[in-house]
Amino acid sequence: MSVKNQIVLSDGRILKKNESVILTIDDMSETGEGIGKAEGYTFFVKNAVSGDVVEAHITKLLKNYGYAKTKKIITPSPYRVTPACKNARPCGGCQLQELSYEGQLEFKYKKVKGHMERIAGMEEVTIFPVKGMKEAFHYRNKSQYPVQRGKDGQIVMGFYAGRTHSVIEASDCLLNLGKDKEILEIIKGYMETHHIAPYDEKSGKGIVRHVMIRYGKHTGQIMVCLVVTKNQLKANEELVKQLLKVEGMTSICLNINPANTNVILGEKMVQLYGNDFIVDTIGDVQYRISAKSFFQVNPDQTKVLYDTALEYAGLTGNEVVWDLYCGIGTISLFLAQKAKKVYGVEIVPAAIENANEN
Repeated sequence: MSVKNQIVLSDGRILKKNESVILTIDDMSETGEGIGKAEGYTFFVKNAVSGDVVEAHITKLLKNYGYAKTKKIITPSPYRVTPACKNARPCGGCQLQELSYEGQLEFKYKKVKGHMERIAGMEEVTIFPVKGMKEAFHYRNKSQYPVQRGKDGQIVMGFYAGRTHSVIEASDCLLNLGKDKEILEIIKGYMETHHIAPYDEKSGKGIVRHVMIRYGKHTGQIMVCLVVTKNQLKANEELVKQLLKVEGMTSICLNINPANTNVILGEKMVQLYGNDFIVDTIGDVQYRISAKSFFQVNPDQTKVLYDTALEYAGLTGNEVVWDLYCGIGTISLFLAQKAKKVYGVEIVPAAIENANEN
């Protein structure tokens, strides 16, 4: 039974908002919150991981579940670790850094198993172990950094804090491939020198909204795309000259997005330098990747994934394969190595153009 800001448990205890409760965390949500139960009543607990026993501060109570945040760790989980990133808690980019990588693989395994059993209704389904990475950091081949004016008036580039649109400075994120900090410092210096304002969501004023960086992991090629409200950047040539100092810089472009929207990329592209694509490989297959193309962000695990799919498909060379939502043809071309014919289907024209070129 519940009334506003309190809940009555099956054992008669009354829990109220802003009080504390002792919880054993036995699962985690897709958003990285620990899940614990008090007499069958479920709490989603911020900053708790599977295996923890915590004292949790209750922040919200609903009829069937509530929310809390960790006040004290009574018994730490064997999977609990100190986050490698200094921004792990406030940043909205990662949710599982207090969980060891082994714990993260176990978390993913349990999620798949639970979904197959509870949602798909499959009993006694066999779930194979997760194929993890050797190195769990510095793998992302694409990052998108929102740009804002900070409280002190300085330009800030990073990621949104959890459940907000306030940007936390995070140019040295441990997930990217390593040159983002250098690139963002060049762009920030250029904006400050030429008094180019970052976009302000509330007023709709300003120019630079996002900086998107893409890498060819196996070719060393780099693309930088500035998302701007209008094509009126001052001294484009100087920006290009500075960015070309970064080894591997292959493509520099603008994306014009004047709309009041949360969608990052607009329709119009303006090329400032080089081709409108970079090249990367998966196995023996080479791909052209444009600014708007979908391409798996973890290139090493992409090959593991595709190799596994190819193995399980058991193609003999006589099959016709349909690849739906094919993007730039990554899976299509990979499967074409063993299939008789592959059809790729996609709604994004630019992706199909890249797929045909590939």
